[in-house]
Parts: sequence; structure tokens; C-alpha cells
Amino acid sequence: KQWYQRRVYGVLAKRQGRVISEELKEGSGTFVIAAVLPVAESLGFADEIRKKTSGFAMPQLVFSHWETLQEDPFWVPTTEEELAHFGELGDSGNLAHDYMMSARKRKGLSTDEQIVVSGEKQRTLKKNK
Repeated sequence: KQWYQRRVYGVLAKRQGRVISEELKEGSGTFVIAAVLPVAESLGFADEIRKKTSGFAMPQLVFSHWETLQEDPFWVPTTEEELAHFGELGDSGNLAHDYMMSARKRKGLSTDEQIVVSGEKQRTLKKNK
């Protein structure tokens, strides 16, 4: 594999993509990779893949189908075992929740993230006389 093919696979893996098929076009040296990528992860995909491969890869995004995620974006841990495994908030690794919050943020809707976590009174750098 060429160095840029490894980078294509890296970008796909980072964005939860799955490779469906790989094909080398005879006589042209063109390598075609067909993959499935979530719509939420496709935003900025073309720019990133061009940057990572220095322009060697030419992405073409085409909608193929819908898939539902098996996770509940509103799930909260309730039992002691779930609290020990997922933590108090239970938002670690919940892809459905992450997709929902990024779409809400992009559309300007309210999200459940705190802007200020531990705010204190701002200190003035100027010395009072």
C-alpha cells in the first residue's frame, strides 16, 4: 500500500467509517476505496482527506442509506455497576449523544454542556492606587 492509502484508512477509522470494497483499476494505477461513513462524520471529510493525502485522494460522497445507532442518546446510568463502569454522567463513549449534541450546537439549539465549569470572580491585573 502507498503512504496515502494508509492515511485514507486512518481518516475513515477516525470518523467511524467502514471500508466496503477496494479495487485497483487496471492500467491507470487508480485505487478505488468504497466505504460507509456516518453523515454526521462527513462534514469536513473532503477537506481533511485532501490535507492528509496532500491531494492524492479525491473523495466523492454519495448518500446510500440510513442506519440507526443501537445507543440511546438520553441514557443515564442507574445501577451501581453502571455508575462504576460509565461514571456519574454516563456520557463517555455514547456516540448517539455526541452526534445529537453536535447537531444541536451546529443549529444553534441549546445543549447540556456547561460553558463555565468552575467560575470565580475575575481578578483585575491592574493595581489599584
